[in-house]
Amino acid sequence: MSSARVPRPGRMRLMAAVATVCALSAAPLAPRAVAADTPPYTETYRPQFHFTPEKNWMNDPNGLVYYKGEYHLFYQYNPNGNSWGDMSWGHAVSKDLVHWEELPLALSHDDEEMVFSGSAVVDWDNTTGFGSKKNPPMVAIYTSAYKNGGKQAQSLAYSTDRGRTWTKYRGNPVIDINSTNFRDPKVQWYAPTKSWLMTVSLSAEHKVQFYSSKNLKDWELLSEFGPAGATGGVWECPDLFPLAVDGDKKKIKWVLVVNINPGGIAGGSAAQYFIGDFDGKKFTADDKGTYTPPTGRVVQDFEGTGFGPWATTGSAFGQGPAAGAVDGQGAVEGFDGKGLANSFHGGDGATGVLTSPSFTVDSPYLNFKIGGGRHPHEPGTVMEQGPPPEGTVLADFEGGSYGAWTTTGDAFGTAPATGTLPNQQVVSGFLGTGLVNSFLNGDSTTGTLTSPEFTIDKKHINFLIGGGNHPAGSGNPTAVELLVDGQVVRSATGKDAEALNWASWDVSDLAGKQARIRIVDDNTGGWGHLNVDHIMLSDTQAQRVSQETSVNLVVDGQVVRSATGTDSETLDWASFDMRPYVGKKAQIQVVDMNTGGWGHVLADRFTAADKPAKSVVQRADWADYGKDYYAAVSWENAPGGKRYMIGWMNNWDYGQSVPTSPWRGAQSVPREMALRTVDGRVRLTSKPVGSLESLRDKRPATASGITLTSASKPLVSPTAKGKALDIEATFSLKDADRFGLKVRTGAGGEETVIGYDTTTQELYVDRTRSGAGDFNSTFPGVQTAPLEPENGKVKLRILVDWSSVEVFGGNGEAVITDQIFPDPSSTGIEAFAQGGTATLDHMQAWQLKSIWR
Repeated sequence: MSSARVPRPGRMRLMAAVATVCALSAAPLAPRAVAADTPPYTETYRPQFHFTPEKNWMNDPNGLVYYKGEYHLFYQYNPNGNSWGDMSWGHAVSKDLVHWEELPLALSHDDEEMVFSGSAVVDWDNTTGFGSKKNPPMVAIYTSAYKNGGKQAQSLAYSTDRGRTWTKYRGNPVIDINSTNFRDPKVQWYAPTKSWLMTVSLSAEHKVQFYSSKNLKDWELLSEFGPAGATGGVWECPDLFPLAVDGDKKKIKWVLVVNINPGGIAGGSAAQYFIGDFDGKKFTADDKGTYTPPTGRVVQDFEGTGFGPWATTGSAFGQGPAAGAVDGQGAVEGFDGKGLANSFHGGDGATGVLTSPSFTVDSPYLNFKIGGGRHPHEPGTVMEQGPPPEGTVLADFEGGSYGAWTTTGDAFGTAPATGTLPNQQVVSGFLGTGLVNSFLNGDSTTGTLTSPEFTIDKKHINFLIGGGNHPAGSGNPTAVELLVDGQVVRSATGKDAEALNWASWDVSDLAGKQARIRIVDDNTGGWGHLNVDHIMLSDTQAQRVSQETSVNLVVDGQVVRSATGTDSETLDWASFDMRPYVGKKAQIQVVDMNTGGWGHVLADRFTAADKPAKSVVQRADWADYGKDYYAAVSWENAPGGKRYMIGWMNNWDYGQSVPTSPWRGAQSVPREMALRTVDGRVRLTSKPVGSLESLRDKRPATASGITLTSASKPLVSPTAKGKALDIEATFSLKDADRFGLKVRTGAGGEETVIGYDTTTQELYVDRTRSGAGDFNSTFPGVQTAPLEPENGKVKLRILVDWSSVEVFGGNGEAVITDQIFPDPSSTGIEAFAQGGTATLDHMQAWQLKSIWR
């Protein structure tokens, strides 16, 4: 279940990951308002061939089962709003995995529990006694997320009318290990032992457990798997299934899918997998051998007594390299030799920067080891907090009172705080001597603080914010809200950190409106408070202060490459591509500007090399290399022994901020999965479900034999454009560095680039100019997937929808799924080549009909 749970200080939980940008973006709740008379399924950004609910929040697919001619898709759903909360099971059915009918809510939250992720089976032999052999019950196995205490346990519900109505089992829960991180059961019938097999996640421990049962009620623990592969976030939504290798039914391997958040290959949420064997009790992953990084010239290995010519500021890095862990720190591992740079001197509260001398870039890659906190560099941040921009101060919370502001509840007290409150971690980053701090008497207090009415007469509202990450619209928010005509039109939340930092709303479209600021603390759990200061109107956006723990490459005074840790004291390899900067002067900076949890960075073994080193995450196997494919699980009982998989087409980094309304959340296109030998290694591959082709127009736009030399060429056929397309294309490599297609081109230079980099042998999707993306700093970017050409050619299958692209490279071994939010008028397609020549051998582009009308 990739839904958010209450985070506790010092323990990174999913919601903390969700918060990564809610505070950074301070985005409008619905940047593109939907007109009241817009018919359902025609709204801006509404997917036309991906499943979305008519309204409200959706995340993980659940309960995927086939029964009596219907594919069932249950999913995490909030029946009461457009952001995460009140988790229940929504329900839709399909006869072809393409056309969907949304049905009434299946399993609802109640006063005791939310209904988290799980699976469904048809109990053909009525082992549960919930139905009969003539009318076998459909049984849902889900995680009960208990509201009192946060415990997670596995429970049952059943239906005897093809999944239309459900009854929760009175004997729930059926497995309870007294854990708050035990979830997402995937159950199947295991024929060799004539028993039910459950695969379930111990999410915080990076483990998967396997249980067996004869009746779905009484379970026996068989074994567990993990930690292994990528472990930079919680493990969720596991799935285990067998597949034939290269279609040979005599050669069966088992696939264990483990979704991870954060810590995915493209950042944030992702679906990793392991290939191995399952003997009925235990899963054993295939041995991939040990990793040896590329050799090269060592630039800095921190083996001396001092930092040599590298300069330090602040106190975090001490007087010289550390020999491992320093006072108060857990065991540090993964560094080379005897020394490393370690900014934990003085604990997480200390800050500083370690900077190399200037050097001329003369190698293709800079490889290094990094560990410590996951606090990425944010473009546009400054190292020190300067004076606020010029403008009108609405409230600075000095003078010992709230003035004309009104309070409800008891969280804010009768006057502003003067800093850190009893039992609170150190609060920093506020101006003057006063601030709003709702930690009064701890996290258990709640309330609101509302400003007098004011006129919006400048372009921005700037304010300092810290505290808990519980966005507006979620069940129990800790948020700053802008109210216009009584409606919340802007919102920001904290980052589960006591340090305040600037947030800024662009309110230029609200000029002349009357407004109020409301500070809301409706949360009594971990990080259930908010810190706020210096709210002001200004024509200048306030610059956020760096809170990063990172290694940066600086060229011409700008950070051009950056890497951060994974909230781990174990160092791992990272690599900067230096090729664009060869011949230029550069510096390496190791930066610790964070004073909160995991507010330190570890670095070692900077090496100039001809090839990039690969991290554990890069060496792991991924079902999809894009930003937007998570909680991927597969259908049971599919006809013909097919294995179809679907994922939530979103990312917890920004999932609650995407600019869609009245729904938020989409599912990927269902994919047929296979195991194929690629470059001598067995890989999990995928292709869109075949029935998707039923949506194609009869006459595709075609192009062939187009030679491109360092140019971009629009494909001008009247049908070679659109917002919903299915494209098949084959390119021949010549001497171009990059080539491919641009889709959704148009307004203001918008484009989504789908290309192939011949120098790195990588497929990529560049969505930096794909439309709306300012709702989150991590949204724009480039995603890459390894892909070797076949016989000098690169084959692509591209699905373009109103707000997404799904790219299948080769024979489906390289897949990238990304959301995009282009202007509706951006409908063009272009072919391009850079740095030389490539040939578009053949392309067909079909318009796709909508599944909704």
